[in-house]
Amino acid sequence: MEYVNILKPGLLTTVQDLGRRDYRIYGVSVSGVMDPLSFRLANTLVGNHENDAAIEITMMGPTIKFETKTAFSITGGNLSPKLNGKSIDMWKVIFAKAGDELSFGKYISGCRSYIALAGGVNVPVVMGSRATFTRGHYGGYMGRALKRGDKLYFNKPDFNIKQLQGRRLRTNDIPDFGEERPIRFILGPHIERFVNKSIETFSNGTYSLSNASDRMGYRLEGEQLIHKDGADIISDFITPGTIQVPGNGYPIIHMADCGTSGGYTKIGVVITTDIPYVAQKKPGDKIKFQVCDINEAQNEYRKIEKMLYDIELNNKLLSRN
Repeated sequence: MEYVNILKPGLLTTVQDLGRRDYRIYGVSVSGVMDPLSFRLANTLVGNHENDAAIEITMMGPTIKFETKTAFSITGGNLSPKLNGKSIDMWKVIFAKAGDELSFGKYISGCRSYIALAGGVNVPVVMGSRATFTRGHYGGYMGRALKRGDKLYFNKPDFNIKQLQGRRLRTNDIPDFGEERPIRFILGPHIERFVNKSIETFSNGTYSLSNASDRMGYRLEGEQLIHKDGADIISDFITPGTIQVPGNGYPIIHMADCGTSGGYTKIGVVITTDIPYVAQKKPGDKIKFQVCDINEAQNEYRKIEKMLYDIELNNKLLSRN
């Protein structure tokens, strides 16, 4: 079986896929990638199924040595990837031979990158997923972030990797994580629990991402939101993208590793297509919110899914030529 060696682990480097969506009824976190769009694009480029496991990098990338020739792609935030010390392009297929070393340099934009290896990372399936949930110590590579000396195995693709030659995304299809854009959300089920001024403040305000943010939730700093009669509710469901406001009045955006229920008021939920842009924010970055309705959210979702379908279809046609 093919594998790579982890020479340096980086800040937080884990194996992820799209997560465990079928187990929330049992209280199991979805987990999985923080930025599903970049992850799916990385897999599509190298001919993988969109849910094949890949490597998620956070802010400071690892150094990885290839022990066999393969093809890979890097998407997401730009952390200055290099192969054997030379800068390489993102959002395209790159070929590596045995002995090559992949490393990362300074931050350019975003904060999370994805490495998809042709064939997909091979780690045990736990509850239908290969995603790492570090808080629960399961999934991924031994339930933890990668460390120096780890050997990470991946499947040998069932096609000739030469078919991947020339694959790259069109500029118009590449998400711009350096762009200042509002994060759209749908007003939540507990807006009647907030004073009107606070709803207006949040809907049009700008917040900063706190240092006390992680894969479970993004804590926001900014103008305090005021409840009419307290923040507590009878615990009900939460999902990635849910925006809760606890008693201190400062919002929390729940992310990939969030739980399945919570007992604080929910002022809204980030729409699915904007979650990748939230995931690429780092502490200190600004987030400006914008209210949208369910119709706009559904239209944006259809637009992204069509783009992904068209890219996959085009790549399949290229492979036949």
